[in-house]
Amino acid sequence: MALIAGGLLPLAFAPYALYPLAIFSLALLFLLWLDTSVRRALWRGQLFGVGMFGVGVSWVFISMYDYGNVSLALSLFLTAMFVLVLSTFIATAGGLAVKFSQRFKLSPTAALLWCFPAVWVLFEWIRGWMFTGFPWLNVGYSQIDTPLGGFAALLGVYGVSLAVAMSAALVAIVIRNIHVNVKSHHIVGLVLLWCVGLLANQMTWVSPAGEPLRVTLVQGNIPQELKWLPSMRAPTIDLYAQLTRENWESDLIIWPETALPAFFHESTNFLAGLAEEARSNNTDILLGLIYLDSDTRQYYNSMMSIGSATGFYHKRHLVPFTEYLPLKKWLDTIINVIQVPMSDFSAGAHDQPPLPMAGQKVGISICFEDVFGEEVIMQLPAATLLVNVSNDAWFSDSSAPHQHLQIARMRAKESGRAMLRATNTGISAIIDHQGRFQLVAPQFEEATLSDEVVPMEGFTPYIYMGNLAILILIIMQLLVPLVRRRSGVI
Repeated sequence: MALIAGGLLPLAFAPYALYPLAIFSLALLFLLWLDTSVRRALWRGQLFGVGMFGVGVSWVFISMYDYGNVSLALSLFLTAMFVLVLSTFIATAGGLAVKFSQRFKLSPTAALLWCFPAVWVLFEWIRGWMFTGFPWLNVGYSQIDTPLGGFAALLGVYGVSLAVAMSAALVAIVIRNIHVNVKSHHIVGLVLLWCVGLLANQMTWVSPAGEPLRVTLVQGNIPQELKWLPSMRAPTIDLYAQLTRENWESDLIIWPETALPAFFHESTNFLAGLAEEARSNNTDILLGLIYLDSDTRQYYNSMMSIGSATGFYHKRHLVPFTEYLPLKKWLDTIINVIQVPMSDFSAGAHDQPPLPMAGQKVGISICFEDVFGEEVIMQLPAATLLVNVSNDAWFSDSSAPHQHLQIARMRAKESGRAMLRATNTGISAIIDHQGRFQLVAPQFEEATLSDEVVPMEGFTPYIYMGNLAILILIIMQLLVPLVRRRSGVI
């Protein structure tokens, strides 16, 4: 049952969007954690995690085997280890939740209502930073289009996750007591929670920061297996230049991550000419390339702005084992023996300011960086627009590009800023400041998206508090049954 419940949970996310499954899957897990030993709770949490991540993030196999030149056996082994490691977070959450409930002699209802949801979200948060972090499939993302999505601007995606977990707990209480005595206040509590989310969705925290801008996103659709071939360099550059010249009426044109398949120092003549064209047409361009520091010999996954001003953003949060090798001193020999291809990027500074473009300040994230809401808001409230560039061609036609796009929408909703998402093969999209689609490009097609976006300024509560607010709320929730027991209420 735990394995099946976990396997169903990813269907709540894009592209399937069966969002009620997030609530019913968690409700089943919580019921499986009731009236059991710590050991069994650990085991059931592990099985739930194997189902959840085995179905939800198995696309890492595609990036290793299809495009990473890793052998079939090793790709299968590494994918299995990845799923098992992620599953231990849920296993540990189950063991600690049951231990806490038993230690303080909580009733089943109190454990369901106050303990299990708080511990679930706590371990989502821990998974978001431990071992550099992998906050993928946080259940809050599945609710971007439901009333519970209204909690995003207040508490971020972890706040939405808590609302999902609380909904699951209330459903579990109703199911558990269906043949005994269903108390109407649990149903009322569930309805009230969703009504609060609905009201929060109507609240406005930000305001326009100037006139609308016309933006264009360029999706070149260069196949991953061809992207870095020397013979493809000139055709790729010509394609992006042509699609750019067809859109000089735009204020800002954005190319995807490493759209320019060359180092910056190898492309200075081309970039200087393109910058001159951009200035003559009153257009700014933001494009992806690899930047080599001639002094330190370090190289960066970067975005460069040209036109009215020249600036660079270097990717700060690198992906371990693909963009860099952690514990290199100890692991380098092993990696060489098993012959896993490895990049060696350097991380950009954490305090990089937004880049000035088209009269606005643009907060940039590259690929995986946008899954960390607490890092995206480091460029806020200064940034009036958000940009995420990516190359999800690594994951072919799996669910990964759809899940990633859903994450980008959450960043827009949390921050109250439009999100411009330019990708190599899709899914590129212009997203408004409430996380709604304005335009979406078809996947695996050459395309440009052009529309007007409104730059925004001001604070949402999440920008102001970050994840601190949800952590305080979780601690308070765990204290509720203890205070009530001490006072004799529970």
